Amino acid sequence: MRAIRAGRSWWIYAGDAVSDDARARSVLPVLQPEGWALLQGLGEYDESRALSIGERLRAEGHDPATVAAVLTQARLRARAREKFGERACAMLFTEDGLEQSTRQEIATQHAERFRRVGLTSVADLGCGIGGDAMALASRGLRVQAADRDELTAAVAAVNLRPFPTARVLCGSAEDHDPSATDGIWLDPARRRVRRDGARARRVHDPEAYEPPLSFVTALASRLGSDGADGPLGVKLSPAIDRAALPERTETQWTSWHGQVLEATSWFGPLAEPGILTSALVIDRAGTHQLSRSATDPAPDDVPVGAIGAHLYEPDGAVLRAGLLAALATQLHARTVDPTIAYLTGEELVATPFARGFAVHDVMPFSLKALTSYLRHHRIGVLEIKKRGTAVEPEELRRKLRPRRFGDGSATLILTRAAGEQVVIVAQPHDAKGAA
Repeated sequence: MRAIRAGRSWWIYAGDAVSDDARARSVLPVLQPEGWALLQGLGEYDESRALSIGERLRAEGHDPATVAAVLTQARLRARAREKFGERACAMLFTEDGLEQSTRQEIATQHAERFRRVGLTSVADLGCGIGGDAMALASRGLRVQAADRDELTAAVAAVNLRPFPTARVLCGSAEDHDPSATDGIWLDPARRRVRRDGARARRVHDPEAYEPPLSFVTALASRLGSDGADGPLGVKLSPAIDRAALPERTETQWTSWHGQVLEATSWFGPLAEPGILTSALVIDRAGTHQLSRSATDPAPDDVPVGAIGAHLYEPDGAVLRAGLLAALATQLHARTVDPTIAYLTGEELVATPFARGFAVHDVMPFSLKALTSYLRHHRIGVLEIKKRGTAVEPEELRRKLRPRRFGDGSATLILTRAAGEQVVIVAQPHDAKGAA
């Protein structure tokens, strides 16, 4: 591995030459003193003024390539605030690096696992632009970050500049010596770039990751002792099949405001004892966790019954983690159909792990009957959801033309119950869980 060096007041890219592509052109000029100073003095990015600002900077004698890079970085910083907050104002990015980086709040959850078990140093292998490495370093851990791509490693070095306990290397996970740090965080590459330059495609087979999951499992074993795995965490695709998960791990799916962003397998002491899978739900109220142990009911061991007074749509992380049975127990609920992951019950229960609805009516699916119902109840504002049906919500909306019926609102849930296609007319519970 090769270190990425830094100057006292600005950072110098010290790797080999990088091909002159758009990605390099957006970064290399701002790794020089003029570009860095120009970027830092640019102020808050405003898309409507970008063209005029570029013309002004070029008129002042600044190199056009430098101006273009500065404006690109300013635009990426503005986008990155949603992920990194104010910290984004001092960071550098690549387009792909920003898209694939871990959100600051989720990276903090990762770092807390390492801190809680008393580790002092962590290797971040496949560090990307450094999101997880920053979270680890901010918790007082000594961080050795590495990425096989030289340009990405240079960007990470800039982003880790405020943390004296972190250093960045250019190299691969396969080159890492497990004895160099107490623990390892690994984010394998899960995309393939097509030869024709088209957008990278996602890889779902864990053995097609770079490095593959089998290598990660072996690395955890090398990191441990006496037949036990060492402290290692690996970020996986949220779409990974549970059957492909490594043994002796806890795998956690993380949902961010309803969007499932990742799965993470935790080895050794980083795994919660006895826990097979878990769901971490992050919402406005904070973080919430639901878990399943080896002694808990099987994921599909949920009773089936008639649609009750309330319907619950489980969070995607709960479903991917195989926690439908655990959630049904919490809600005193049942499924509406053996093949459908909606839960229903008589009780109104506030939960962060599902979106709840108060059920008003249930009817067999019929366009004519549904049109008549909406007209009679003057319902013209519709949210349409579906699960287990071929009906497309937008096509149904076009056929219903609900705006003509009035200004009342409702949620239509198209699903299957007891093997039949039905429409559930409902109202969502409010933020506090009330009907």
